[in-house]
Amino acid sequence: MEWAPAECALPTEERPLRVAEFDELFATALRGLERVGPAHLRLRLKGGERTVRDLTARETECCAFFTFTLTADGEELTLDIEVPPVHSRVLDGLAGLAVRAIEAAPRSGS
Repeated sequence: MEWAPAECALPTEERPLRVAEFDELFATALRGLERVGPAHLRLRLKGGERTVRDLTARETECCAFFTFTLTADGEELTLDIEVPPVHSRVLDGLAGLAVRAIEAAPRSGS
């Protein structure tokens, strides 16, 4: 997690575990993503609202510069993640995890 900023309060030894939590969420729930801007990422998720709320709350505790906005419409979730421009590198890292999950997902109809 070389993209973690110096301000991150999560102990270094716990950072791989946090990345694994995001990897798991993306592998099981991510349905799409859109880079709205350099400091704004939008994820479309299916289910897992409790998991998303727990994970984003804990992430905000260690990296308070994140703004997570979760919108639920039934089982469909939209998670908007925004950071100040100075932290766009952190968002790039998170987006990279999401892209890898999308690329690794089995394709239907192929």
